[in-house]
Amino acid sequence: MDRLLVDTNIVLDLLAERKEFIEEAQQLFTLSDKSEVKLYVSSLTFVTVFYILSQKLKLSNARKLIRKFKVLVEVLSIDDKIIDLSLESDFKDFEDAIQYHTAIENEINIIITRNLKDFKTSKIPVLTAKEYIAIRKWSLGND
Repeated sequence: MDRLLVDTNIVLDLLAERKEFIEEAQQLFTLSDKSEVKLYVSSLTFVTVFYILSQKLKLSNARKLIRKFKVLVEVLSIDDKIIDLSLESDFKDFEDAIQYHTAIENEINIIITRNLKDFKTSKIPVLTAKEYIAIRKWSLGND
């Protein structure tokens, strides 16, 4: 079973219902709901997503939405080692460095993001949700 770290932008695509990206995000999270993949997010993602949603929704609604979402993912901790590796990395964006090193330290197979260019030096595959779903369908022989 694939172990995927889902970047913050994909989570926001789903929860904030971003029109141009929601379909792929829904397909990805449906795979998790069906126990066909294991999805992970860093604890940083929960903080960021809650902050953004709370700007658009009532706090109680943002909490309810995040509570429902949490059953689809496993939350990975950020520790001293991940922070140190991120600070020393060649990533321009510190948040992306944290996501990347969280994935590496937790032996994640693939990172799912819309910001492919920010992960140019990744040692593990980095795909968009759309790319991952297409590859998965092809490898399973589904059109």
